[in-house]
Amino acid sequence: MLQKILAISGKPGLYKLISRGNRFLIVETLDDKKKRMPAQGADKVISLNDIAMYTEDEEVPLPQVFEAIKKLQDGKAIEIDCKNADKDELFGFFAEVLPSFDRDRVHTSDIKKLIQWYNILLENGITDFVEENSKEE
Repeated sequence: MLQKILAISGKPGLYKLISRGNRFLIVETLDDKKKRMPAQGADKVISLNDIAMYTEDEEVPLPQVFEAIKKLQDGKAIEIDCKNADKDELFGFFAEVLPSFDRDRVHTSDIKKLIQWYNILLENGITDFVEENSKEE
């Protein structure tokens, strides 16, 4: 499911892949407006499936991190105010989600973005983060 959900560098929010053109993608915002626009080849576009968080041992794929948050939050939105939260609050929350995260390579901006993305996905009814065959492995 998260394979078609995209993040575009320099643009806020998340986008859903609608179609592919010759040298661009057609994406739609994941908000109430559902605005469609092209993502050009020069834009840095990445699928949420391809993002991972650093830990002391390995990298944990973002879908697994979202599943851990979902379990911790009982499927509810995260109540942390990202704009006013301090480093200790963000790191404390993330330590509950992923205890072995690498505190040197994971920045507060990464955690803020993660929280915002998780809440956006929930608002849009996207709650199946890990595909069934991945869960079994």
